[in-house]
Amino acid sequence: MVLNTRLTASLSLAALLLASSPTLAQGQTTPLPPGTAVSEPGISDDSPPYTLGAGDIVRLDSFDTQEIVFEQRYTILLDGTLNLPWIGSISVQGLTLEQAGAKISDRYREFVRNPRMTISLVAPRPLKVGVIGEVNRPGSYIISVISNEITQASLNQRSSAEGGNQWPTVSKALQTAGGITQGASIRTIKVRRILPSGEERLLDVDLWKFLQEGDLDQDRLLRDGDAIIVSRAETLDAAEATQVAQSNFSPAEIRVSVVGEVLNPGTIALRPNTTLNQAILTAGGFRPVRARKVDVELIRLNPNGSVSRRNYKIDLSRGLDDTVNPPLHNNDVVVVNRTGIAKIADTLGVVLTPLSGVFSLFTILGLSRN
Repeated sequence: MVLNTRLTASLSLAALLLASSPTLAQGQTTPLPPGTAVSEPGISDDSPPYTLGAGDIVRLDSFDTQEIVFEQRYTILLDGTLNLPWIGSISVQGLTLEQAGAKISDRYREFVRNPRMTISLVAPRPLKVGVIGEVNRPGSYIISVISNEITQASLNQRSSAEGGNQWPTVSKALQTAGGITQGASIRTIKVRRILPSGEERLLDVDLWKFLQEGDLDQDRLLRDGDAIIVSRAETLDAAEATQVAQSNFSPAEIRVSVVGEVLNPGTIALRPNTTLNQAILTAGGFRPVRARKVDVELIRLNPNGSVSRRNYKIDLSRGLDDTVNPPLHNNDVVVVNRTGIAKIADTLGVVLTPLSGVFSLFTILGLSRN
C-alpha cells in the first residue's frame, strides 16, 4: 500500500514538472546560446524586422492631435536620436517602426491626451556589407537602398510596387565587389547575419538554383552588417560556367593579352569564360606560315602569387575544354610562337640587314656598277 502511494506521488510530480516545462515541437531542437552560428536555409528575409539607425530618414504623422505639427522629414542623428517638437531628443536606435511609434506616443502623453503617432521610413540608410572569398574585389562596401516611402508592411515584402523600393540583394553586392571569379561556387554562398540579440546566423544562398529555376528567394535581401562569403568550387562544369559567365553577378569583361604570331597582337577585352580559341580569333587569328598552332602557351598569374605555364595544340573546331581549349582568366597572357621556318627567316633577316646597309652605302657613293 505504501509502495503504491509513493509510486503515485512520483508520477504526479513528474507530470507536474512536464506540464510546467516548455515543450518542443516535433523536430525542434534545444535553443542554442547567443553567438552560436547556425545554418537556416528556410529563414525568411523579413525576419528579424528592420531596425532604425543613424542615417535613416523618417516621417512622423499624428492622428487626432492637430495641435502637433511635424516637419515633413526627420533624419536620425549619429547617436540614434530624433529631435522632435515639444519632447526634444528621443532615442530610436535599434527599434522597429512599430516600437519607435509607440515610444514616441508615450512621450507625447505628457502634453496630449491619447496621442497616436505613426512613423514611416522615407529613405533607409545605406547598408554596409562585407563581401569576401571568390570575388574580384573583396572588401567592405556601402550599398544604397533605392526607395521612396517605406512602411513596416513594405519591409516585409521583397519590393513594393507603390513605393518602388529596391532593396539590395546578394547579387547586387556581388556586382559591387567586381563580380565573382571564374572559380567561385555559386551553389554554396553564405550570408553571415548578426541578429539584434547578438546571435549569429548563416543563411544559405544557391544562385545556381536562382539561375535555373528563377527562385528569387535564393537572391536574399541584405541587412546592414551582413557578410557574404563566396567559397571556391571543387569542380567546374563547362556548361554551368558558360551560363554563370552570362549572369549579372559575373564581371562584365576580363582583360587578356594575346602576343606573338597573330594579326592584331595586344590586350583585348573579353567576356568572362571566353576560351583560348576565341581569344586568338578575336586577336585576328594566326598569321599564315609564321604561327605555330601546335605550340601556343598560356601564362597565368595564380591567386597565391605563383605563375603557371602550359602549352596547347590549337584546334579551332573544339569547344570549351580544359585540356585543349580552356576558359581564360583575367590578366592571362597567350603567346603564339613562331614556326621553324619563321625563326630561320627572322635569323637570316637579322644577319643580312647589315649587309643590305653596306650595299646601300655603295650605291650612295656611286661604287656600284651601272
